[in-house]
Amino acid sequence: MTHFPVPPVNRRNARKMRGDMTDAELKLWNELRAHRLMKLGFRRQMPISGYIADFACPEFKLIVEVDGVRHADEAALSADRKRTDAIGELGWTVLRFWNEDVLKDIDGVCNHIVAWVEERRP
Repeated sequence: MTHFPVPPVNRRNARKMRGDMTDAELKLWNELRAHRLMKLGFRRQMPISGYIADFACPEFKLIVEVDGVRHADEAALSADRKRTDAIGELGWTVLRFWNEDVLKDIDGVCNHIVAWVEERRP
């Protein structure tokens, strides 16, 4: 995997975000951590291309984002599209889930991630 330099401010922000996870992020992290989901290795709050991904699986270049209501307005949606495009240019795919989906249907979220990975496994 190609590594890119990460500005110190992004490293500090990522470290801080690991300690300030939302309830939905924490719930999903408990399913992803320690290779619990299909033995996939996920990292939380991983800096990528000037952004900080909620969860990243470097093996499949998969990013999983958990979004709250602040991502629902047009300005935030536009910023998210720009971010997804920039990360996509590096070969990463972004899957987005709403906080509510994670909190109320964690099995459905995990099944969606598993299905995405299964489609790409050799």
